[in-house]
Formats: sequence, structure tokens, C-alpha cells
Amino acid sequence: MPQGTPEIVSKLADRGEEALQKIASTPAAQKLLDALTGLRDRMDELQRRVSGVEALEKRVSDLEKQVKALGKPAKPAAKKPAARKAPAKKPAK
Repeated sequence: MPQGTPEIVSKLADRGEEALQKIASTPAAQKLLDALTGLRDRMDELQRRVSGVEALEKRVSDLEKQVKALGKPAKPAAKKPAARKAPAKKPAK
């Protein structure tokens, strides 16, 4: 490695930092930063809403199961076998 390499690298780093500072101070960069911040906020709101929808879907599913169970015809109660009657006794003659 030539001896001047570290000096070149430090100069490039300094120039890069200066360029980033100039870019960051432009109105376009500020608009971009504002847009990204707004995007993050909208994504957070969307995530909250989606989690709310998932909870609603689960509740609807549970309610559908309950309605389906209520719609089934009730099974009639098992009938007890009729008690056998003793044959009537014939009067004695």
C-alpha cells in the first residue's frame, strides 16, 4: 500500500460527510424525510387496523358457529317404552 492511501481515504471521508450534510440541508431532503416519517405513521395505523380486523374475523367466525348450532333441528328426546299393561282379568263364572 502506498503511504498516501490513508490520506486519500480520510479526504474522501471528509468530502463524503460534507456532501451528506449539504444534501440533508436541501428542501428536497427535508420533504423526503417528512414523507418517510409520514409513511411510518401510516404503516403503524394500518397495522393497528389490520389487527383489529383479525379480531373481528375471529368473533364473526365464532358467531357463525353459534348460529349454525342453533339452526340444527333439536333431536327429539328418547321416548320411554310404553309400560306393558297387565291383561285384563276376565270375570270368573
